[in-house]
Amino acid sequence: MEQIERARDLARQLLAESIPRRWSHSQGVGRKAESVAHLVGDEGTALISAAWLHDIGYAPDLVVTGMHQLDGARYLRDVVHADELVCRLVAHHSCAFIEARNRGLDGQLANEFPQVPGIMSHAITYADMTTTPVGEPTDVEPRLAEILARYGDGDIVAESIREASPLIINSVQVITKALHED
Repeated sequence: MEQIERARDLARQLLAESIPRRWSHSQGVGRKAESVAHLVGDEGTALISAAWLHDIGYAPDLVVTGMHQLDGARYLRDVVHADELVCRLVAHHSCAFIEARNRGLDGQLANEFPQVPGIMSHAITYADMTTTPVGEPTDVEPRLAEILARYGDGDIVAESIREASPLIINSVQVITKALHED
């Protein structure tokens, strides 16, 4: 519980004043991760912590590469000395490997932060992609459409999300099915 509280406090410190809407989203993602954490067993604390922290790379003082997943994970690793699994989940949430490839950062991402396989990866993506920018629950399709509309055609984030959409939808389906079987 202490790790989760530290994660929430750090996310608040980095996002609440500088990017309040991103803070609202992060709160919703944290709550959503809490609702599915039982699916990942002993790694639930890492999942919830990563959910709270997943977008800290947008904080103005942390932007280096322009890829929030990588910038946030590096800050967590290098400055905060956070748990390795938390760093890896932040680095790879919501199919970040596609955006990394599109930005020419795929080698750095893969070398610094190995992907987290299986249900953990699906769970962080589910939490992010079923939460609106203001922290409310939503379905994955409207969330994807909102991201595409917000960034616009030709933007690297929009093009990466468009490419990642089938994988993101699959992650949501995996977690939804696991919740129904629970």
